[in-house]
Amino acid sequence: MRTRNQNPETREHRRWDGPPDHFGFGGGRRARRGGPGRRARRGDVRAAALALLTERPMHGYEMIQELEERTDGMWRPSPGAVYPALQLLEDQGLVTADTEGGKRLFALTEAGREEAAKAGDRKPWDDVTEGIDPTQFRLRDSLGPIAVAARQVALAGTPAQQTAAVEILAETRRKLYALLAEDPADPGTS
Repeated sequence: MRTRNQNPETREHRRWDGPPDHFGFGGGRRARRGGPGRRARRGDVRAAALALLTERPMHGYEMIQELEERTDGMWRPSPGAVYPALQLLEDQGLVTADTEGGKRLFALTEAGREEAAKAGDRKPWDDVTEGIDPTQFRLRDSLGPIAVAARQVALAGTPAQQTAAVEILAETRRKLYALLAEDPADPGTS
């Protein structure tokens, strides 16, 4: 019987394109976020745009990058969410858009500043990451460099180095599962 992760011709494993988990595995770059078994809260794009524009005028793509950075990669709204929100804000007279080098630069109007001030000090991107343990960010971020190193060994290592890398990764996997098997009340019993 064929599994989703195996190519029937070669029995080689490939990445599963199913629903992603909070570490980014599965469905690609935009992953399910917020911890095991929990979907990330969707951010309020309209409120985020107003909050960002209180700092300085920005392009839509620049706002997307800022939101991704401020949430440690947990929220990256799509252009399909950002640009309609900006158009709505413009239609409501809260922002203006000037074309600069083929790009639209958005800035708050006076009415937009008043609307943004109603939110107070709370920033919309804080709602996206609220309640998420920073350790989950560090664990997620530690996986990428390990994958890069393993790929380098696979591409440039000798057969002996590749064999050693397989054992290192297998041992690491065993140790990670051993962590889960420990008594949570006594984490020092490994």
